[in-house]
Amino acid sequence: MSNRLYMATANGVFIGLRKDGKWRQIEGALNGQFVTSVAACKDLVLAGTKDGIWRSVDAGKNWTEADTHLSIRYVRWLACPAEGGTFALAGTEPAAIFVSRDGADTWTACPEVAELRDKHGWFLPYSPEAGCVRGFAPFGFGAEMARVFAAVEVGGVLISNNSGNNWQLVEGSDGNPDMDRALGTLIHPDVHSISVHPSSPDLVTAPTGGGLYRSDDCGGTWNCLYTCYCRAVWVNPDDPQHLIFGPADGVSHNGRIEESHDGGQTWHLASKGMQVPWPQHMVERFLQVNEELLAVLSNGELWSTRLEAIEWHHILSDIKEITAIAAGN
Repeated sequence: MSNRLYMATANGVFIGLRKDGKWRQIEGALNGQFVTSVAACKDLVLAGTKDGIWRSVDAGKNWTEADTHLSIRYVRWLACPAEGGTFALAGTEPAAIFVSRDGADTWTACPEVAELRDKHGWFLPYSPEAGCVRGFAPFGFGAEMARVFAAVEVGGVLISNNSGNNWQLVEGSDGNPDMDRALGTLIHPDVHSISVHPSSPDLVTAPTGGGLYRSDDCGGTWNCLYTCYCRAVWVNPDDPQHLIFGPADGVSHNGRIEESHDGGQTWHLASKGMQVPWPQHMVERFLQVNEELLAVLSNGELWSTRLEAIEWHHILSDIKEITAIAAGN
């Protein structure tokens, strides 16, 4: 059971502890650092910033820089999915992927990602940099051949079938960043996050700038479940037909939360406790922590609901400008 919450913010990392059914702030660190992402595995906690990576090996009490051989400093997303706490992934801006197998002591670049970036001309609509990697979805860590997906804005979906050693585009993502074209069974190239369902390494769901997409053949073909702008989706680990999702009518315009129990065929509003639609913000990320679902909004707020009955509550309101969260024990 996870009772500790790590929150990346525009001014450091904050730690929350769940006690007596409520989250309470217990400490903070890295004051003055714009923290873009955070990942946790046992006592190892990683914080990605606009200028490198910080690491704690004692659950957030003490921090040291951990970016040896990280040749691109702007980190957009981190993951440390292996149970042993030694394996980690970093996605950067411009788009690149770095892998560590020694608990973030050192990082190794995956050159084929940069080659794809340069070949296809990946870009960002709000930055001069050549795209970014802003999400990972691992499946089967501990197995001999672990599969990992990566979300690229604006570029598409990457896959590794050997624990992050090598990457390529999935068949249903051609790497072409042109968003104004007929896509057919391809995924929209503006991919904001990605998840793979624990029931199958082939069942992948991805929010994009053109809608919510799903593939049941490892990214070979994609179906658009909902046409909109979106960045975040939660897929029930016990039932892949049950989704909670954060659509908007445009970038941070008329954001809301909706739910489907039939794999995206029908949707209903699931924003009880919130005043939606939000005119100028939307959901950035969802994270399930035990039987609770947390939502990070693009205005930096953190909201929570019990999954058994959706009713949202603004939590840890003293912590401002939250950008990402991770759960720990």
